[in-house]
Amino acid sequence: MPQFDASTIINLRDLGGIALTGNSAVRPGLLLRSGQLDRLDPALDPGVAALGIHTVVDLRTEHERRERPDQVPEGARLIVADVMADGVAAAGGDRVPARLDSVLGNPAVAEEHLGNGKAEKLISDVYRAFVTSEPACSAYRLLFSALAEPDCGPLLFHCTAGKDRTGWAATVALLLLGADEATVMEEYLSVNPAVRAAFAPLIDRFTEAGGDPEIADAVLGVRPAYLTAALEQMHRSHGGVESYVRDALGIPDEAIDRVRARCVA
Repeated sequence: MPQFDASTIINLRDLGGIALTGNSAVRPGLLLRSGQLDRLDPALDPGVAALGIHTVVDLRTEHERRERPDQVPEGARLIVADVMADGVAAAGGDRVPARLDSVLGNPAVAEEHLGNGKAEKLISDVYRAFVTSEPACSAYRLLFSALAEPDCGPLLFHCTAGKDRTGWAATVALLLLGADEATVMEEYLSVNPAVRAAFAPLIDRFTEAGGDPEIADAVLGVRPAYLTAALEQMHRSHGGVESYVRDALGIPDEAIDRVRARCVA
């Protein structure tokens, strides 16, 4: 789907127009995703104001919000929905920080903790935790509860880069509206160019200091294996998206029906 030409928000996208079953599509202008809003400047991005964003859901941790607070569009309400609560438990009980990119400041540390395929395994574990952890379920419950409200208006959800926590939120929303898994995978992977461009200076510094480009790519990109891990966990734990949203997130059927009625064209 179209990526907006916004100079002060990275990775701003409208899910509108994505194909759904039954010859339908997501209604444009209602479901938007992006990276963090700390640099949002209406004077430089007048098109953002034209979107009429009514609700912003911030999926970041307290540390991320404090370090780079959102500049919320005028007139919009802000909902804090911390998916990771400063770390989720991966396999073995280790706590995984929300900002894995911070490890890339030191190539030796990155190699120790993320080299030899450990980065992809670790991030796959994080994606599984998006489905199973209580902080993640509570956060995504806030997001979908807001989306079901009659006066929600256009809703923008975001994390830092708009790729992982945001990517899973977009996947769940699209599946719930009737997209197939091939379509959600295509949307998930489509953010790679914008994310890599946004983090290009960090990647360059890391590799110029001797860091392994594979580690940088694993941490700062999106890969099919990551989303597949979350989807497999959802099917294993709940059987499908409706049961996951209803049972794990606690969204009642009538709220799901309202979301579909509003967001399906």
